Amino acid sequence: MVLNETTINEILEKTYGKNLNTATNAEAAGALLVFTREAMENMKKVSGDKKVYYISAEFLIGKLLSNNLINLGLYDEADALLRAHGKSMAEVEEFESEPSLGNGGLGRLAACFLDSIATLELPGDGIGLNYHYGLFKQEFENKLQKEVKNPWIEKESWLIKREQSFSVPFRRHTVQSVLYDIAVPGYKTGSVNMLHLFDIDSVDETIVPEDSIDFDKDVIEKNLTLFLYPDDSDRKGQLLRIYQQYFMVSNGAQYILAECKEKGYDLHKLYDHVVIQINDTHPSMVIPELIRLLQMEGFTMDEAIEVVRKTCAYTNHTILAEALEKWPMDYLEEVVPHLLPIIRELDNRIRKSVTDESTYIIDETGRVHMAHMDIHYGFSINGVAALHTEILKDSELHPFYKLYPEKFNNKTNGITFRRWLLHCNPKLAELLTEKIGSGYKKDAMKLEEFAAFQDDTEILKQLEQIKHENKEKLAQFMKSRQGIEIDPDSIFDVQVKRLHEYKRQQMNALYAIYKYLEIKAGNKPVRPITMIFGAKAAPAYIIAKDIIHLILCLQQLTENDPEVAPYFRVVMAENYNVEYAAKIIPAAEISEQISLASKEASGTSNMKFMLNGAVTLGTEDGANVEIGDLVGEENIYIFGRKSDDVIKLYAEESYNAKRIYEEDELIHKLVDFIVGDQLMAIGSKEHLERLHHELISKDWFMTLLDLHEYIDVKEKVYADYNDRKAWNKKAVINIAKAGFFSSDRTIAQYNEDIWKLK
Repeated sequence: MVLNETTINEILEKTYGKNLNTATNAEAAGALLVFTREAMENMKKVSGDKKVYYISAEFLIGKLLSNNLINLGLYDEADALLRAHGKSMAEVEEFESEPSLGNGGLGRLAACFLDSIATLELPGDGIGLNYHYGLFKQEFENKLQKEVKNPWIEKESWLIKREQSFSVPFRRHTVQSVLYDIAVPGYKTGSVNMLHLFDIDSVDETIVPEDSIDFDKDVIEKNLTLFLYPDDSDRKGQLLRIYQQYFMVSNGAQYILAECKEKGYDLHKLYDHVVIQINDTHPSMVIPELIRLLQMEGFTMDEAIEVVRKTCAYTNHTILAEALEKWPMDYLEEVVPHLLPIIRELDNRIRKSVTDESTYIIDETGRVHMAHMDIHYGFSINGVAALHTEILKDSELHPFYKLYPEKFNNKTNGITFRRWLLHCNPKLAELLTEKIGSGYKKDAMKLEEFAAFQDDTEILKQLEQIKHENKEKLAQFMKSRQGIEIDPDSIFDVQVKRLHEYKRQQMNALYAIYKYLEIKAGNKPVRPITMIFGAKAAPAYIIAKDIIHLILCLQQLTENDPEVAPYFRVVMAENYNVEYAAKIIPAAEISEQISLASKEASGTSNMKFMLNGAVTLGTEDGANVEIGDLVGEENIYIFGRKSDDVIKLYAEESYNAKRIYEEDELIHKLVDFIVGDQLMAIGSKEHLERLHHELISKDWFMTLLDLHEYIDVKEKVYADYNDRKAWNKKAVINIAKAGFFSSDRTIAQYNEDIWKLK
């Protein structure tokens, strides 16, 4: 297929009875989607004798039209064609629905990895679920997060229905799956891989009311693939998660074996042809399921275990013990009783050879530790940033590291530059191409050459102009989307990521209170400041939702106070997603990466901000450490206790938030403002008092510990911003040093050290 006026008009005529002159932007988007989907369906599939299957509960792929056209080398042609008829790609792509297949960094990483696997022309497919409503659509109502369903599957979508189907057995019934594929093109490779998404035809979207995410959790045939991470605050929700996870891995394992048989491979040598990368613990049941399926092929238990042990690899994405899934045996008995004999056997084998009870798969309370199963019965365990991997080895997974030092390795996360630079910041990409050539689009390390321009006054001015234009675009977007007006001439200080206490949005909010009180006292900033938040909180995560409430109260407070509004504003993006990120990240000037040291595995927004010329304000946590090593201490702002200190405080149980609150006059004042008259007049007494109590009685992620230093360093950041030449030089260095964080580099390392594809 050739992209030209005739081809697109044929699709428009067939689909809508229109042509490019009469079609709406939405119809033009639909026609380009159909063209691109069909073009990719006819492209060759990447093939080889050994293939990776990346199994993940999430793939936050974002809108795909522009990204796919960029990878196919057709974006400029499409834009020119549209402009000849009074349209543009920027306008048309607004009408594409964003697939609701992921939530945060885990899912976005998986999407970047698929892009890079295809770009490096490695044989590799994704395996996941086709969620109809995703996580949820976030709405703000009475300054509280409200969750409603987020439908995205339209008549014309990227999904291609396949004929393949598998039977998945549960305790009380068996379901028949439906397979949908989404093509994943490499960047100018002329070939594609696939994202395989499994579903069932009996899913009933009507069981979810229009304005909520409530539904009957008992009717598995109707609810199985409705939502990503259904609320698991009760037993029914937890059982549904087990249903979902088993459905995903059973389909994935059956698909892999079917493909291998079709190719004529000897399943006893499965590991010579297949690597299964387990992305976090959600797909862990693939281990016992694959053993079960191999036994059905005539394998003995010993043979099946040996094959699986050489086939599966595990990526750990968290240091938080509560995020490593542990399912009660009776829950598994209720959903997948046929896996329990295998899981018991796997545990018994470990007990015979290992004395350390902390490493057993089944603990003394009868819970199955999914990560333990992955580590014992996988051949590789990787962390996702240098610091994260060292913490896993030295503390969190130390007993396992002693058992299997050869299995542990680090693969620092990365991002795909095609989306986070070429697509969302085209003016910056144009400047880079003009100054250093286009080689960086394929080899991100070539960005290093941009450092040569760090003292070029003209380039620094151009960079500032590009940033200002991006700030204006974000201001327009926020006004049209939410009716919020922000000042493009203010400093854009941004924290966008999943709402979790360890990421410490609450500390940023306490700084906002500090700044508000400073301005009220007459200490006005040299330049106005806009603090931008964006985050969703899990529906059952009460304190996280309280933090959102506080931020939204501060938004109203700063907006409506005539003494403060000209100098300082707090705003929060509603329903933060990939589309919103593509507007916010190019506009950001300060990148808030303020998690408690030792708690953030890696972070990837830090890399996206850096690539787009924002300067990091952060703790020595996750990949911030590696960013700091690359850019140098003069081009990053670091504060807070180091990870060793934090780990020691936890071990000694010596952190006391209440003591800090009672003894520190400033902190006492800031924390009490949460329940003071001004916010109480705006917000909910219940939510604000609960958050206030949490901060002074528990503060599990040590907000108050680092607050003073955070305020001091943040004030320095704002002061330094006013030296525009020096600041823009920092931006140049950050852009130039971002090449290391390409997901192409990450995937090349996965392949060299773990997958060894051929």
